[in-house]
Amino acid sequence: MKRIDYKKEMNFLYAPSAKEISIVDVPSMNYLMIDGKGDPNTAKEYSEVVEALYAVAYTIKFIIKKGEQQIDYGVMPLEGLWWVPDMRYFSVERKDDWLWTAMIMQPEIVTKEIVVEAIESVREKKNPPALEKLRFDSFNEGKGAQILYFGPYRNEGPTIERLHKSIAERGYKRNGKHHEIYLNDPRKTAPERLKTIIRQPMN
Repeated sequence: MKRIDYKKEMNFLYAPSAKEISIVDVPSMNYLMIDGKGDPNTAKEYSEVVEALYAVAYTIKFIIKKGEQQIDYGVMPLEGLWWVPDMRYFSVERKDDWLWTAMIMQPEIVTKEIVVEAIESVREKKNPPALEKLRFDSFNEGKGAQILYFGPYRNEGPTIERLHKSIAERGYKRNGKHHEIYLNDPRKTAPERLKTIIRQPMN
């Protein structure tokens, strides 16, 4: 059986430096996605969305592992796009106002048919509340700046400001949605050990 580590294969996207801000060109990739609104720390909706995403992502993994492909791979980390209608007012102090898309990247071997099969399987076994909101879609982020942040989510503010300042100093302008990639599970990891990739698209 073939085993693939997609995070390692795409380490320029999923293993940035925690010291230096890097510039990346993010290719178009496919994701399981669910949209929502509100503070992820307090909104029941967000935890339901994460449950549905992981349930389908792991089901897809096992379908591919046991199917004709005979490929085993690690499920990719949870990611989030965060924004407000006017991004000039985007702030970690106003999370109740945030709009968001929670998502998990899917390898190219994952087809729409496999996703439909996985959703039906999850519906029969668990049927999590947010399952009906899930979609399989592509996302083309393009050029962006990113850095690895260590620590509690509530303390991200200075790192985000540093990232935004670096973008301006390089002669770029921010565009698109604030992007975070969560490399470990906050339910099982001490806040000071959390690792988050913070990315901001730019042009």
